Amino acid sequence: MKRILVIQHKMIGDVLITSLLCENLKKSYPNATIDYLVNSNTLPVLENNPYIDNLIVFNEKEQKGFLKLVMFSNEVSKNNYDVIVDVYSKLQSWVNVFINKAPVKISYKKPGREFLYTNNIEKHNVAKTHLGLSIEHRLALLEPFGITNPEATEPKLYLTEKEIKAAKQTFIKHKVDSSRKTVMISLLGSDETKTYPLNQMAKLVNHIGENYNVNILFNYFPNQKDQALEVYNQLSEHTKSKVYFDLLGDDLRSFIAIANECDIIVGNDGGAINMSKAVGKKSFIIFSPWIDKNVWATFEDGINHVSVHLKDYFPEKFKDLSNREIKKVVNSFYSLFDFELFTSKLDQFLKKHI
Repeated sequence: MKRILVIQHKMIGDVLITSLLCENLKKSYPNATIDYLVNSNTLPVLENNPYIDNLIVFNEKEQKGFLKLVMFSNEVSKNNYDVIVDVYSKLQSWVNVFINKAPVKISYKKPGREFLYTNNIEKHNVAKTHLGLSIEHRLALLEPFGITNPEATEPKLYLTEKEIKAAKQTFIKHKVDSSRKTVMISLLGSDETKTYPLNQMAKLVNHIGENYNVNILFNYFPNQKDQALEVYNQLSEHTKSKVYFDLLGDDLRSFIAIANECDIIVGNDGGAINMSKAVGKKSFIIFSPWIDKNVWATFEDGINHVSVHLKDYFPEKFKDLSNREIKKVVNSFYSLFDFELFTSKLDQFLKKHI
């Protein structure tokens, strides 16, 4: 086996978790070339990864449209792959797989798509381990390689000494109290449908600030400052005194380095959570009502990684509804998701780690 292509379009969390395949393949086939096809916006989470030989970069803006997708796929096919592992398995990757002449093509089993692949792997609906379905499903794609007991099961990020030192200097510059533990707040989801209501988030932050002797950092992008202020302005003066509101990274790599200096992360599911886990941080996650917790609650052990979902409290509200249907009326579901529902669960988590 000479050359393997792993395909994972779209989001940071997906790309980070799928990098596990690259690690396991490189460890099993050290002489093979492992290429990883990803979207351009996700590149920072793959920097310095020793298990990826080449990054094949897809730029959605530059390669928009079916004709450009075909042209891109033709270029990729010139690499003469022996195996393609398509984790994304949607139109963008189907075109690539169809054009490519690789003798082995692996993906998930989907009705009407089996002809594209030589190996169609069935997904299971119930997690078998604490890894969660998102990781279990990906590791199952290694079975055609004969890898049934993968060595790597936790995605990792690789910071340089320079990046670590810069983050420490940032904490010193902002006079972060080094005698206290630091809590990162994943303040906003990747979009509104994945964002816990800001008034409830303010209650959560205020509860932490009023009851625990910690430093509090907000994770938000500069263009989200108004939303961050909406939460900050609802806090008590006592809690505000613990919040380092302007301590932000300049880019994704500096955020990762800042997360590395924190002790735990609390808040919305998304890239920030996945990146923090990948540098070994403990997590308390609030899932959006339309997201499947069984898929994305990775490493859930009730101690170091804990999560809450509205379905935990009102299972009857979800009966016979698909995630797509819930997403359309997600605000009505969020309106039921009061912080008081899981205050005690958050306290149990915090008392173990602060």
